[in-house]
This record gives sequence, C-alpha cells and structure tokens, in this order.
Amino acid sequence: MASSHSLLFASSFLYKPNSFTSSHRRFVYVPTRRFWPRQRHDFSTVFAVATEPAISSTRPKKTEPAMVQLPSNDSSDKLLKIRHTCAHVMAMAVQKLFPDAKVTIGPWIDNGFYYDFDMEPLTDKDLKRIKKEMDRIISRNLPLLKEDVSREEARKRIMAINEPYKMEILDSIKEEPITVYHIGNEWWDLCAGPHVETTGKINKKAVELESVAGAYWRGDEKRQMLQRIYGTAWESEEQLKAYLHFKEEAKRRDHRRIGQDLDLFSIQDEAGGGLVFWHPKGAIVRNIIEDSWKKMHIEHGYDLIYTPHVAKADLWKISGHLDFYRENMYDQMEIEDELYQLRPMNCPYHILLYQRKRQSYRDLPVRVAELGTVYRYELSGSLHGLFRVRGFTQDDAHIFCLEDQIKDEIRGVLDLTEEILSRFGFNKYEVNLSTRPEKSVGDDDIWEKATSALKDALDDKGWSYEVDEGGGAFYGPKIDLKIEDALGRKWQCSTIQVDFNLPQRFDITYVDTNSDKKRPIMIHRAVLGSLERFFGVLIEHYAGDFPLWLSPVQVRVLPVTDNQLEFCKEVSKKLRACGVRAELCHGERLPKLIRNAETQKIPLMAVVGPKEVETGTVTVRSRFGGELGTIPVDEFINKINIAVESRTAL
Repeated sequence: MASSHSLLFASSFLYKPNSFTSSHRRFVYVPTRRFWPRQRHDFSTVFAVATEPAISSTRPKKTEPAMVQLPSNDSSDKLLKIRHTCAHVMAMAVQKLFPDAKVTIGPWIDNGFYYDFDMEPLTDKDLKRIKKEMDRIISRNLPLLKEDVSREEARKRIMAINEPYKMEILDSIKEEPITVYHIGNEWWDLCAGPHVETTGKINKKAVELESVAGAYWRGDEKRQMLQRIYGTAWESEEQLKAYLHFKEEAKRRDHRRIGQDLDLFSIQDEAGGGLVFWHPKGAIVRNIIEDSWKKMHIEHGYDLIYTPHVAKADLWKISGHLDFYRENMYDQMEIEDELYQLRPMNCPYHILLYQRKRQSYRDLPVRVAELGTVYRYELSGSLHGLFRVRGFTQDDAHIFCLEDQIKDEIRGVLDLTEEILSRFGFNKYEVNLSTRPEKSVGDDDIWEKATSALKDALDDKGWSYEVDEGGGAFYGPKIDLKIEDALGRKWQCSTIQVDFNLPQRFDITYVDTNSDKKRPIMIHRAVLGSLERFFGVLIEHYAGDFPLWLSPVQVRVLPVTDNQLEFCKEVSKKLRACGVRAELCHGERLPKLIRNAETQKIPLMAVVGPKEVETGTVTVRSRFGGELGTIPVDEFINKINIAVESRTAL
C-alpha cells in the first residue's frame, strides 16, 4: 500500500490587533470553543488575538478584533507572485554580498520560498545581512522584466557569468524559447514566472528569512551539498505576524518535543535512524488505536490477518516492486542459497492469502485487513520524527470484489474511514479523486466503470471533492483524503486505490456463474496511513493533552502526606482493577505533585488527605474541568467509566 508522508499547510483564520495600542501587547492563541478549561483539547480553528495584561481599571475598552484569513498560493495569485519574486530578490542579495555564490533553483512553497546556493555555510548573522540587502532592493522599486531568448543565447549568457547549475537546468528545459526574468538591469535568472511588476510591490515588513539548511543538488546524496535559505512572505505585515504566531503554536505542539517530555516514544541512535521505540505510555495509546481499529474492521466485515516481515525476492519480482520501487527497498539477504527481502508493502502477501484456495463469485467480496509493519529506505536527511521513518506499521487492507461491487465497497470504506477518524477527533476532510493518467494499464471500459463507481460512492456519501484529472496511479483511479487538525493544517492519511495491475501480475481469479475464470477487482485502502505518523498527528492535534479516554494515564493518585500512602495504594489498585489507567505518585509536597501532574498533562488527580481516608473518598481535580469536589471512590470510578464510554471530559 502506498503511503504519503507529505505535510501540507492550510489557511488559518486569525484575529489581528485593533486600534488599541500598548507596550504590553502580546499575541496568544485561543480556541473557538467558549469554555477553554473544559475543552482545551478540542478546537478546530486557531485565532491570534492581541491581549493586554491588567494594568489599570481605567484603561480604555477594546473593540472586538477583526478577523483576517491567511491566504494561500492557490487562493491568491498576488501572494504567489510575491513569494516567487522574493526568491529572486534573495538570490540577487546573496550574490551581491557573496559574489562567489553559485545559484541553482528558487521556487515558491506553501509558506514562502527558498533558494539553493553553492557557497560556504551561512550563519544567522549572514541571514540578517541578506535581509537588509533584500530590503534595499525592494525599496529601489526595480522592474521585473521578462525576456525570451534562444537556447544558444541563454547558453552564451550562462557561460559568461560562470553558473554551472544554470547550465544543467537549461539542458533540462525542453520548451523554446527560453524565458529569462531580469531585476532591473542588474540580475537575471532562467524563469517561467510569474512575478510582480516591480520589487516595490513587495512589503518588506511582510518578509522574513527563517532558516538555513543543507540540501543535495537534485536531491542526490552523491552530488554537491548546497545551502538552502528558507523565507516566508505575505501580503501584509499583519499576515506575517499572524503566521509567525501560528508557527510558534505549531512549535509548541511539535510531536518530537512532546514525545520526549511525556515519555511517549524515541528514536535510539544505537539502533539507527527512522526506527521508532514505543515507550510504555506511547504503547498504551497505540494499543487503544489498534483495539478500536480492529473492533471496527470486524464490525464492517473484514477478516484480520498477520503476515511475515520478509519474503523471497521472487515475490517482489512478480509484484513489480523490484523493477519500480527498488530505490526504496533494503538490500536483499541470502538464506540457504535463496534471496529474501524485507517487505516494503503488504499487498503481495494479501494476494497470496487470496490465492490459497479456489474462489467463487459467491465468496466475493473478500476483505482482509492487517496492521502490517513495512520497511522502506529513506535518506537520513529526510527522516523527521514519526512523520518520516524507515520502519512503520500500516493499517492496510485489501478488498477483492466483482466489477458491480466496486461502488458499494468504496462506499463502505468511506463510512468506515469517517467512523475511525471521527473517533479520534478528526471531522474535517479534504477529498480528492484522481483519474486515469496518460500511462496506465487496463482497458478503457474498466477504467470508466471504476472511476464512475468512485464518483458515485462519493456522491452517495455527500462529500464534496476535487477531481485531479490524470492524477491517478498507473494501475487505477484513487481517492485521497486529508484530515484537518486543530491548527487547520492538512495531513494526508487515508487512501483508496483501485488496482488493475497486481491481479494481472499474480493471475488471480474467481469462478463466475458459468464456471469460467474471471479476474477480480482489487482495492487497496488505508485509513490512518501508518500508526507512527497518525500518532504524531494525534500528538500535535491535541498538543499532548489527550482526552480522558485516550490518555495513557487517566488518573494520578496523590497523597497529602505519606500517612495516606497505604490508602492511596488501595485506591490505585481498585482503579486499575476497574480498567482505569491509574498511577500513584508520592515523596514530594502536594503542590509539587500537582504541578508535576499538570506538566505531564494527566487528566484527573485524586488527592487523598486524612478526611478522605476516614470517609473512603478522593478529592478530584480535573485538568479540563477544575475542582470536582470530594467523591466516594466507587462513584469516582463510575464517573470515569461513563466519561470514557462516551468519550467526554470529566
């Protein structure tokens, strides 16, 4: 099953400051929910609000702040042009300050732009110098001039300024004539545009250089390491401020930091990069995810299976992976004169299980599902926490069905997808339907039937979707679903792919009503994508503040003094016996125990003093609901179980 690791930035709605000014003003993030303490883990749109600490009771009243939407490259042609031009302005500034720097490419990206240079490593001080030079270029209001030249003329000009990377880029351009953009008469670049008319169209206060990173030329680790400068650019200073605060909130939610702070997972250098160690608390969350996933799949008619992590290399020759996917596969191992391969995907194993017996049309559809661990080679520089790893577990399933069953099976997958994702707090999706590309397998009739079935299933579901004409896989059309998190970011998770290729490669069949052998339709699908990546998304969505039902530790029992320790042990034991994930902490003063529980984002604290021991009660403090009072232990357990069952806060 193919799995995407890409992260997309989505537009977010943010407040901008009003006319009230104060040297004490700061920006903070607040949720759209009215009651923050009780629902802090459940918000879907982030706002940046200008707030002032209490200075004087006579200060002027603030008016309601206005709302500003951060545009995207897709929604604003102006913004795209600004970002593209900023890349050129930055390259011009770099070559003014560092004449020996060689330029390569400089595109716009989701949040701004970057440009790659062959030069000595840069420092933060260098970035400040480059930004100042960019400001000077912007202030000069230089025109952006387009020029069409012949390939020979372009080659002549590139040789004159000794830009070897540009020569390589020129050789890769197939169109004629060659397009060049000038900034005034001082700097030029091979470029197809678009750009703003003059550098003065850029608001220099809405531009910021963010970071420097290393990047191999053409992404090839055997080629030159370049200096990549990232920048962000917006239409206004207010948008830049809003974005920077959005970025700070995203940093606060970084799953790598939270994973370390809450002791959820790690990547151990001694074991190797991209290999995830699930710590006990993280493993509890994974177990909850897996149990929910298995239960819902069984309810939807899937058979759960387990298959090996390795197979003979010949299997991957039949599937075509060795021909088309070898660069993502690990080296083969020799066992008793035969070559074996770590699996990069689960599909061939599921096909072998389908083939284990003669299948009739009466047996279809056949649905098999597996939480299958796969191994894929990734460059060390591309590894990123749980989002891009080398070993991960896919929530993989395959459906073998008749042509006239495609629509109903796809609709069933859509229903299951919605059920699983909504359980974990994701209710907003972006859906894309990708159709037949130029190069494909399968005849026109089956492509048309499959594509129509996908469209009909989406229409029946009532989901809006975009059609990506020609964006399907070579082996069939597909539906991709991105989920939206609490910050409005979109993450590729779910995919549904119709496959005409593997059934043919493995020659899988069923017997029809006339006892003739026919080829079934194969549907690949994943809902979560991978457990590792989905866990990372969950951590950032909730900022580690998991709801009660999902929290690895639901209750922390805290004695006021060690005199209550024995009773606390009894309470902890009873909680665990009733299925509540509880732990006992002591040995510090109560205020510190409470602070530690808050830091660890424990949903409930059960405080026990002399009166609680005497009455068989606990005083409950909720992270989401504040003080809940003194409650008998049995009643406390009952309240927790009800809240967990309904997936609500206590």
